[in-house]
Amino acid sequence: MIVKMEHLDLVALAHEREAALSALRELGVVHLDLSGASGKEVLDAKGVAADAAKAVRAIEKARAGLENATSSQELRRCTVQEVLALESRKDSLSSNIDELEKEIRKYEPYGDFDPVLAGKLLAELGDDLRKVTDLPERLPAESLGAMRTRLNKLRSELEDVLNSLAGCDDKALAAGFGALEDAIRFSAAKETMVAQGEVAFISGWVPEKCVGALRKAAAGNGWAVLVRDRLPGEIPPTLIEPPKLFRPVKALFDGLGIAPAYDEADVSVPFMCYFSLFFAMLVGDGAYGLIFLFGTLAMKKKLPKSWFVLLTVFSLATVGWGLLSNTWFGAAIPACADWPTVKWLGDATYKNMMLLCFTIGASHLTLARLWNAACKAPDSTALAELGWAGVIVMMYLVTNSIVGIFPGVPKWGMAMGIVSILLVFLFSVKPSELKTRGAELGMLPLNIMSALGDIISYVRLFAVGLASVKVAENFNQMATGLDLPLWLKVVPMVAILIVGHALNLAMAGLSILVHAVRLNTLEFSNHKGVSWSGYGFRPFRKASAGAWEG
Repeated sequence: MIVKMEHLDLVALAHEREAALSALRELGVVHLDLSGASGKEVLDAKGVAADAAKAVRAIEKARAGLENATSSQELRRCTVQEVLALESRKDSLSSNIDELEKEIRKYEPYGDFDPVLAGKLLAELGDDLRKVTDLPERLPAESLGAMRTRLNKLRSELEDVLNSLAGCDDKALAAGFGALEDAIRFSAAKETMVAQGEVAFISGWVPEKCVGALRKAAAGNGWAVLVRDRLPGEIPPTLIEPPKLFRPVKALFDGLGIAPAYDEADVSVPFMCYFSLFFAMLVGDGAYGLIFLFGTLAMKKKLPKSWFVLLTVFSLATVGWGLLSNTWFGAAIPACADWPTVKWLGDATYKNMMLLCFTIGASHLTLARLWNAACKAPDSTALAELGWAGVIVMMYLVTNSIVGIFPGVPKWGMAMGIVSILLVFLFSVKPSELKTRGAELGMLPLNIMSALGDIISYVRLFAVGLASVKVAENFNQMATGLDLPLWLKVVPMVAILIVGHALNLAMAGLSILVHAVRLNTLEFSNHKGVSWSGYGFRPFRKASAGAWEG
């Protein structure tokens, strides 16, 4: 569900502003809009954070550029200023080295001559000497040997600077990012908390269930608070609270940067269920699922708990799909070839797979419309939502007829479709709304055809999954089909298999981001009425406190 928000106006004594903000941050239940803060203190805090990030990048870059750098070397604590000074010296040395290398290349064709002696000869012989020696117009300030000696010294100094940079503890610097973020937000809150005379005030949003804790804190700190329902035009932040089993999907929403609008529905449960199915079908290979699973288990201590649960579920779903389809690294296990699911999904005409995809699509979209009907009942518009559910079923029958899975649309399907279209036409717009929304009825034929396109869109699950399997099969054939003696064949065969399947895995990951996300956030969400135009609830609290769980 989406948690109800209450608007908060808080007033404190102006000279206690920082103390009030510290207490409010410690409470950690109030969302403040800090986006407009851009004063000097905020900019200074952001500058400090940017310098710290630049220092960490400089250390990582220096470590990557040193061939003899090892992860086991003892690191030392360095300040941001020390690292940036070393980085500045490194840039200066690199620039000097580049200029000196150009100078050396310019004079190398003439050999290691003495510039002083050459200058005297030029002064005495002038143009006659240039004709026979082709000396340059400008003589260097030092000999070629001296330039090379200076170049070696610069390179040695640069290596020392790089070693100094690589020896700094970047993790120690990165560990302070949370405190730097806290400093930025606190400075922004100070700027947002406007002082007028003896008092200062600030506004925000608080979950309804946390109002009691807020009032208790207000009484203890001497604040005046006004808590009220939102007014027309006000848009509260969105805090979703799915059932505990499906709570990890919040990490996926955060990762994608999406949130339903405050007045919309929390679709966490169907999103996670269908996304897991889409993940499995798009990857299409049980062995890849095992790789994902083992990788997830190996990263258990480094992954946030929500992501560990999500990736485990997605990996197990992929392994399950591999069992149903008998697909392992693009090959089949002979002993499983006679399984009913393997035979059904392996239909040579691919009609069964397309039927499955269309069925998944119809169930997904019908769920959205039936959900809408349940939410709108007993209003008459609920009948229009039932009509849309019937339209989706009719379009499901039409789609299967078009591709030859069904011989045609049955009579009961046509009758249901006609009744459904009438329900949509009669109850989508109330008589009192005809002047403002009457044009929607004129768009009904296009919307019905759009429903057909939405169902067809789910065939991407089959097409992309099949492409993944075929790519794997082709790499297998390339590897095993090498026309070489066995003793020469092993190494290139293994290399082809590793590179080929790694590439296929990367493509599978990209297809998940594109197609699995699209089917949930576009096709399903359009029918459910979720625009994903909301902004997430982010309470004013320390970054080290982690995700807000209420």
